[in-house]
Amino acid sequence: MIKKNIQIFTVFTFFLFAFSACNKFKSKTNTIKVPEGMAWVENKTFLQGAKETDKYAMPREKPAHVVTVEGFFIDITEVTNKQFKEFTKATNYKTIAERKIDWEILKKQLPPDTPKPHDSILQPGSLIFNKNVNAVINMNNYHQWWTWKIGANWKHPEGPNSSIEEKENFPVVHIAHEDALAYCKWANRRLPTEAEWEAAAQGASTNNIFTWGNDFETLTKNANTWQGIFPVKNESVDGFEFIAPVKSYDPNSNNIYDMLGNVWELTSDLFNVKYYSELDLSKSIINPTGAKIAFNPNNPYQKEYVIKGGSFLCHESYCASYRISARMGTTFDSGSDHVGFRTVATIEMLN
Repeated sequence: MIKKNIQIFTVFTFFLFAFSACNKFKSKTNTIKVPEGMAWVENKTFLQGAKETDKYAMPREKPAHVVTVEGFFIDITEVTNKQFKEFTKATNYKTIAERKIDWEILKKQLPPDTPKPHDSILQPGSLIFNKNVNAVINMNNYHQWWTWKIGANWKHPEGPNSSIEEKENFPVVHIAHEDALAYCKWANRRLPTEAEWEAAAQGASTNNIFTWGNDFETLTKNANTWQGIFPVKNESVDGFEFIAPVKSYDPNSNNIYDMLGNVWELTSDLFNVKYYSELDLSKSIINPTGAKIAFNPNNPYQKEYVIKGGSFLCHESYCASYRISARMGTTFDSGSDHVGFRTVATIEMLN
């Protein structure tokens, strides 16, 4: 009973703080115009992590905990090919997928004594989904549907013979964390924290499983995910077999598009599977910036960052990550054809 009363008092304190802070930041927004292509997310107190009725929740999403974030602006869509092209044109920036591979650097991220691959393999490229999978023996072996494609990068998302022509309004992909940070520096933006990302995804709500509510049955109307037998056949009930243009689905209640499905989105938080379970819930959690160190027992040699939202490859039989609380890790120097990003800005950054 005492523990329950403490929890109630803590939640009350959070919401009291949120009320006063919300008024403070509302007044600030009156002095600055919302940047084009962005939405304002009010100062918000909400439940971060797995919701009680979420049957797909993973241990790394638990326990759910109340957090407060100060107001911020966020892109209403993922950064598009058109926007990233403007950045590279202005800066001559080359993404990691376009650069020569340095084995001396790469081997530091691999198990000791890993043999050096042949030079013909150590060529610039990126990971792409294998669209020609006919059968899968073991769903735990994701190498069956992923392949390293030499020449794949943001300009050539399916390999050297592909292009982004007529795809300017698609999310830019094959972007590593380092690449996203470079774009942010140029655009006077930054990546969202995981908490900010969830606050934006919740829209006007505070406890939803999905951006549209808690109804799984409307998934295909609201997000680009996999229907059918993964990874063999996509029945494309949602209208798209693979990646879709931005704004292909209705926005959430805060006019923000595509936060679930289509492409995973990078955040600034380090990925640590123990982060939630090791939080001190007796203290107020305000503007959290994630774990101090990265930890993934399945990838102990590389530092990973949190990605959110799931992608067009998510299916309930394997990766039901089209949920607000879902969280996975990606290494700082790798990209793929189903990971993109969006940016945020604070009032202080724009003044």
